[in-house]
Amino acid sequence: MRAGDTEPGDVEPGDVEPGDVVGRGVGQWALLGSCRTSDPDALFVQGAAQNRAKAVCLGCPVRTECLADALDHRIEFGVWGGMTERERRALLKRRPNVRSWRRLLEAAREEHVRLGTTVSA
Repeated sequence: MRAGDTEPGDVEPGDVEPGDVVGRGVGQWALLGSCRTSDPDALFVQGAAQNRAKAVCLGCPVRTECLADALDHRIEFGVWGGMTERERRALLKRRPNVRSWRRLLEAAREEHVRLGTTVSA
């Protein structure tokens, strides 16, 4: 990427603030999460147990919203959207200019769906 180029979610004039509602309302997604019926403490674990917690996120219909919410709000503990706190910190460090993770992740998901549809057509 060249200097001055931006990607969806990068800081741009007039961008939404972190946590602004884009798409589904913040918090509404939680009602549809795969984890909604499991023990909440099972998502706030350490070590090898984090892999079991991350497995709950596989195939979750709101995984993107969950991860975006955790990144936008800098949630420090637990597994959110299939990522541990360590993985989220590393991602935030690699992409410090992202202002809206929700927007970035939704754009990436739309692109993935578009390319997947084009390939199978």
